[in-house]
Amino acid sequence: MEWVDEIRTLKVRANAETPLDASTARKFGCEGIGLCRTEHMFFDPQRIIHVREMIVATTLEERRAALEKLLPYQRDDFIKLFTIMAGLPVTIRLLDPPLHEFLPHSDADFGEVAKASGKTVADIKAKASQLHEANPMLGHRGCRLGVTYPEIYEMQCRAIFQAVADVKMKGETVLPEVMIPLVAVKSEFDRLKKMVDEVAAETMEKTGAKFEYLVGTMIELPRAALVAGKIAEGAQFFSFGTNDLTQTTFGLSRDDAGPFLVQYQDLNVIPHDPFQVLDQEGVGQLVQMAAERGRKTRPDIKLGICGEHGGEPSSVHFCHSVGLNYVSCSPYRVPIARLAAAHAAMETGLVSTTA
Repeated sequence: MEWVDEIRTLKVRANAETPLDASTARKFGCEGIGLCRTEHMFFDPQRIIHVREMIVATTLEERRAALEKLLPYQRDDFIKLFTIMAGLPVTIRLLDPPLHEFLPHSDADFGEVAKASGKTVADIKAKASQLHEANPMLGHRGCRLGVTYPEIYEMQCRAIFQAVADVKMKGETVLPEVMIPLVAVKSEFDRLKKMVDEVAAETMEKTGAKFEYLVGTMIELPRAALVAGKIAEGAQFFSFGTNDLTQTTFGLSRDDAGPFLVQYQDLNVIPHDPFQVLDQEGVGQLVQMAAERGRKTRPDIKLGICGEHGGEPSSVHFCHSVGLNYVSCSPYRVPIARLAAAHAAMETGLVSTTA
């Protein structure tokens, strides 16, 4: 692996949001976190009740009160991640899934939420019905939540930057990157970046800590890839979310397409499951286009990939060929990605086999 790291030019990060995953990734030689999925933190048994209180709130005051209960949990999560990463970059994706995914299903859980929120079980069930979506993957999620409920993203940013200040004031280096998910139009990104910057400035003023950070977006919609040049006017990095980019490009559900995709491969309609091996001809073309248009606007833009393809060898080769800065994958695939990145560097002739 020392030979591998001498040869490769593509950096390898990990997808991690728990201390265990982050520590495991470090042991496998990752160079930072490329995707911290904050919604996974919300499902913790101690905090899910507060998440549900926030969702069923009927006023801004009620929603802010519930979010205030969540803030210390999130802040502690980020302090742990920043400390484990010890100066390596940490890309934190703000809340992405639709809110209905956090609501209960059993009568007992409905009763618990009703008691905590001061509402009736009927009120809670009505809210759950109201939030239900026929196709939530294409619905009220990602940055759309941040635009319509900005207080959710404000809380998360406050937790991130308070954690940055805490770790930095202990004399340690922190490199936070705030990622806004599911951006489709530039105005969504610009609106939310302004909010991120305001919370960062407010935190620096209150804590006295000075810190740097990046704000970028996940490119996971074809429209975002097409208008990447405009989005890059504000975005300091792109992270290609190739799981959703594959879904939205093919018009396939990652959760439901498995059975017939096996038949498609048997019939030689497609060579590989596109959710396992990156479709370089179609999805890859969007990635390359967005990378080129982003760099044309902002030559120093940081480019990475954080879908499951980040740990698949042929997909890593593609990422190297289009000049991405890093791939991010599950902790246990970090060594595979490091090796694939070295193979890619050798094949393109950027290094010699005796490097």
